[in-house]
Amino acid sequence: MGAAGIWAGPASLGSGDAPRDLDSHFRYLSGIFMALGFVFWRCVPDIERNTALFRVASALVVTGGLGRLLACATQGPPSAFHVAGLAMELVVVPGLVVWQARLAT
Repeated sequence: MGAAGIWAGPASLGSGDAPRDLDSHFRYLSGIFMALGFVFWRCVPDIERNTALFRVASALVVTGGLGRLLACATQGPPSAFHVAGLAMELVVVPGLVVWQARLAT
């Protein structure tokens, strides 16, 4: 999603015109997501030895998921695509942290 969001902005999600500030913020966050993906990619070859980096990156993802969960509570449920993202952020990533911790020991 990162590169597509940087390149196409909110249109990468199928939305029409977005205000300039929203477009700018969306592309900024997409850049952060892309960089975060590189951090996870960096962890993979020696994941059992990259505990601190993996946990920090995972904490960023879970924090974002908590923000998305707040949006669900205040704005109602998002599209299925975003619900899947929420599941990844609050279920899969914490599960991967547990898995990585077992590898590290």
